[in-house]
Amino acid sequence: MKVLLLENVHPVAVETLEAHGHEVELLTRSLSEDELVEALPGVELLGIRSNTHVTTRVLEAATDLVAIGCFCIGTNQVDLAAAAQRGVAVFNAPYSNTRSVVELVIGEIIALARRLPEKTQRMHQGVWDKSAKGSHEIRGRTLGIVGYGNIGTQLSNLAEGLGLRVIFYDTADRLAHGNARRMPTLDALLAEADVVSIHVDGRPGNAGLFGAEQFARMKPRSLFINASRGMVVDDVALRENIESGHIAGAALDVFPVEPKAQGDTFESVLRGLDNVILTPHVGGSTQEAQEEIGWFVAGKLARFVAEGSTALSVNLPAVQPPPLADGVRLAYLHVNVPGVLAEINAYLAEQGANISGQYLATRGEQGYVVTDATEEISEAAMDKLRSSDQTIWLRGYPA
Repeated sequence: MKVLLLENVHPVAVETLEAHGHEVELLTRSLSEDELVEALPGVELLGIRSNTHVTTRVLEAATDLVAIGCFCIGTNQVDLAAAAQRGVAVFNAPYSNTRSVVELVIGEIIALARRLPEKTQRMHQGVWDKSAKGSHEIRGRTLGIVGYGNIGTQLSNLAEGLGLRVIFYDTADRLAHGNARRMPTLDALLAEADVVSIHVDGRPGNAGLFGAEQFARMKPRSLFINASRGMVVDDVALRENIESGHIAGAALDVFPVEPKAQGDTFESVLRGLDNVILTPHVGGSTQEAQEEIGWFVAGKLARFVAEGSTALSVNLPAVQPPPLADGVRLAYLHVNVPGVLAEINAYLAEQGANISGQYLATRGEQGYVVTDATEEISEAAMDKLRSSDQTIWLRGYPA
């Protein structure tokens, strides 16, 4: 298959996909919507990171597209519903860079508590400012984690090892790790935390989650960290609270508007502030994390193409069949209505096919069934299934 990888995806992804016989093109930058519309005809597998947005218009133009790999945690840059409607599978790496993000946040907590951004800047200016004013240990302080998912829980574990007390708030029912305490409301967390760290996902409901009202409810001289999504935080309100002294320091790795390409100018109202760490969306950008993500997502794409596996797909029914040992395999994505499985089996029975394995899952309006048979399936039977009103796509896999 023809593969297009964008945004400087790790070379291990190229190696993995080429090892499976695919033709891979790698670009170091993201593409705009117009550029994608022009580039995607003929492309069957697309790999992106967080800066490339796959919209409904892009998907309508990408008539050959089979699957999208998001080489990152988030998938909000893809119109998942439109992709599912067209049968385009979307995969991501929900766990591969969690450690890298957590280590960045831990480093930022210590750096802000010790006011290291100011200290290092003044040293570069030739100023020897040897003072303990405003500098604190983090031991015994309270860390408030907003969003207690994969990253939030790992941060919780490491923070406790450093002597921080941990409280958390999440709208989902999450199990507390170690000695962490669940808070009943966000306001309750803000009133108690010395450091607030945001780790929510990019769903539309989280836009504007943290603004002037939330900053006002934080403890005076507390610290604020956002390594989740730029649209979650009102950066103007944050600047006002830093300038007033209510917030003692902040670290941000994500922004509402981010440059598209390496070297582009970065604009933010947070530039130029004391004790503020600004990093260019590098929370998961370690060599270890990017290699792991490259291997993981490329492997998911390769197995989907070679075996029909949709394990960990974020938008299609998840089926993980075993490798095909012999015989043939049919992978059938269809509209989720009663009787489809019986219809498939009736078609195969008419052909005298002996079914050796069958794996089915449904998700919303779609169903996905993978059927292994010991004999070749006739083209007549395949055409009959393809012509069904319930068919989204049907693919065969020879031994």
